[in-house]
Amino acid sequence: MINTIQNVSSLSVTRGLGSVATENSSTAPSAAESAKNDQSFAAVLGNMATQAVDTMKGAESMSFAGIKGTATTREVVDSMLQAEQTLQTAIAIRDKVVSAFLEVTKMQM
Repeated sequence: MINTIQNVSSLSVTRGLGSVATENSSTAPSAAESAKNDQSFAAVLGNMATQAVDTMKGAESMSFAGIKGTATTREVVDSMLQAEQTLQTAIAIRDKVVSAFLEVTKMQM
């Protein structure tokens, strides 16, 4: 599943819309700050997808650490809740993009 999300984040690279830099989620700018830096819409979405993948991978590694006994239950639960919130946000954005696309296709030319 994480590889599928990672493929989505690389779409901007494959279509020549610019490269997506991988950033640490604690130092990554928010979407509003990214938009202020004159980044394209594709770059902002690409950065958000990359951050979502990083969050999912972090939660996955934290769950493995919990199984091994090297992480506390609270750390595992916190990372899982953060991953769940990230996934819900990604789904909401996807739904809005699909809805906007459908509205554009209904327009008469």
